[in-house]
Order: sequence, then C-alpha cells, then structure tokens
Amino acid sequence: MRKPFYLKIILCFVLFICVLPLARAGAEDRNPNLLMAKISQGTTVSAERGALDRDNTGIQAAIAAQGRHTRSLMSAEDVVGTAVGLTWDGRPAVIVLTKKEPGYGTIPGSLDGIPVVTLTTGEFLAMARSKPGVNTTARFDRPVPIGISTGNEGECSAGTIGARVKKGADVYALSNNHVYALENNAAIGSNVLQPGRYDTGCAYNAANIIGTLADFEPIVFSTEASNKIDAAIALSSASLLGNSTPSGGYGAPKSAAVTEAVGLSVQKYGRTTKLTKGTIVGINAVINIGYDSGVARFVDQIIINSGKPFVKAGDSGSLIVTDDHSPVGLLFAGNTSGGYGIANPIRHVLERFSATVDGK
Repeated sequence: MRKPFYLKIILCFVLFICVLPLARAGAEDRNPNLLMAKISQGTTVSAERGALDRDNTGIQAAIAAQGRHTRSLMSAEDVVGTAVGLTWDGRPAVIVLTKKEPGYGTIPGSLDGIPVVTLTTGEFLAMARSKPGVNTTARFDRPVPIGISTGNEGECSAGTIGARVKKGADVYALSNNHVYALENNAAIGSNVLQPGRYDTGCAYNAANIIGTLADFEPIVFSTEASNKIDAAIALSSASLLGNSTPSGGYGAPKSAAVTEAVGLSVQKYGRTTKLTKGTIVGINAVINIGYDSGVARFVDQIIINSGKPFVKAGDSGSLIVTDDHSPVGLLFAGNTSGGYGIANPIRHVLERFSATVDGK
C-alpha cells in the first residue's frame, strides 16, 4: 500500500536532520582548518567572549608560532604583515595580512598547531596628510582641544593632536613622528601649529603656534627594521593646549594606560573622521607601512578593525582609548578603505618619552 504523501515529507525531514550533522562532521574531519583559515575583509571579532592579553597561554603560544614563521610568511609577495588574534570561534590564532585575496593553499591553515586567519586588507599607509575633498578643521580658541588638526611649520600637511602628556612640570602635545618631525626631517625647536598648514591653504601664520618640536623617535625605513613607535612630542603649555576632545568626543582620557588585548573595544577622536569605534583584532603585529620616505617595518603593533571607516588621512596621531577612556595606543596608519587602523602600544610611546598622559 502506498504511504500517504505527508508521511513521505516527514521521513525526508527526519533523514535530513540526522544526516546533515554527519556530513558536516565528515567535512571538518577531512580539513579541520576549512572553517577557520579565512575571514573576509570587514569581519570583526566579537568582544563578547572577553579580551585576551599577553598573559593568556593561548595568546602566548600563538605569539611563539608567529615569531617562528613571520619571516617566511612575509617573504611572500602579497603578505604585508602578521599578528596574533582570534579565529571566528574565539581561539588564539596567527593572523596573516595580505594585499589581495591569496590563492588556495598560499597561506597555511595552521602553524605548529595554531590556526591561521587570513585578512585581506590591502597595503597600509601612514595617515598624516589630508586629501582633497576631506573636510578641514578650523583654528580653535586657546587652549586647543586634543583630537584636532595639527602639523609642523615645515610642511603643508595635517595630522591629529593625540593627547597632552606631561614630564615633570612641562606639558607636551603628542602626535606622530610623520606629523611633527616630518619623517625625521624636521629640526628640534621647529614650530608646531594648530591647525596644520593643510587646513590654512598651506599658509603659515605665527598666531597658530602651539609649541615647538621637543623630541621624536627616528623611523628606520627598511623592511628589515624593528620600529616600535611613530611618535613625537612638542613642548607646549596648559594655556595653549587642553587635555580633552571637542564636544561629541570621548572627553578627557584617563591618565593610567592599559595593555592592548585581542577583542578589546576601543575608540578614537581624530581630525578627519572624528569619533570612531572599533575592536582590537590583532596584537604583536609585524607590518610594513608605506611612507613618502619609503617602507618601514614595525613590530609589536596593534590592529584595529571597524565595520565603518576607523581612520582616514589626517587622523594620524589620534589617541586610542578603551570604552572607559583608558589610553591603549597611538594611531599612525591604516589601509586605503579605512576599515583597519594600526597603532603603537601607548606603553611603548610613554616609556620612550618618560611621560604620562595628562588626563583624569
């Protein structure tokens, strides 16, 4: 006797439910890295699982694997960097950053038992100069806030005042080397302006001086270098420089810095894109950054990702802070879409200048 039609439907449904998990399990057994070895551009790692810093044993193992294989990975033509982050399901992983979509099998699915995640980011560039069409920032009344246009008198460009920092009784404006020291080419004692000359039609106005270049860490332009920071400070005063963002920003940062961690939610206020938010998706990054003076390799860097542009030209020098406004990094580069930003750990910056963030 023929079974009623509805019984056939029920049987098919039961078979589908039972067989599908077996089919998935078989696929994963054949290639355990199939689901984890790739994250498409724009994918963010959820911070809901909790941020993982260098004290985590899984992160430590991933850093060790990254260290053993970075040189060989970066010898590939389209690889621009490596870092340590998380897989889609929250496991510590080695991240490989590429200019374009890698061919199948180009990037290994795992290294020494640590999963590998490939991020197609494009190249990374220092983000000091604004480009035509970007809204400019006007001159602010003194004392000026942080997070706004600034630059050295010697160049028609503009970056961002990251923070007011202090050493003893003196206060300084913090930004990048390529904003204040012009990629090692500006003289100590040269004037630092607000706004940067890009925002005044390239004209120089002595009334815009807020300080003088006091110190900077030289950038070594080589793909074999081990640069850690792109940073400079300008001697200023509390009457010329404030320590809080304009209204609409996060306000004043805290003085106590925190260590970067994968999955940590962060934000910044910068000259061009103002307040933007993202997530740290990579730490201990080794990455090549393009400058006017050449390509410079940086080590131990932070990678930040956002579903919207996090950084654009002119945002260089922005302070990266957590949701509770604790300083964590100094922004200096990004990819062309702006979805990925690169920052120096703020701990390296403050140690180099023997300074502290002048905040709350």
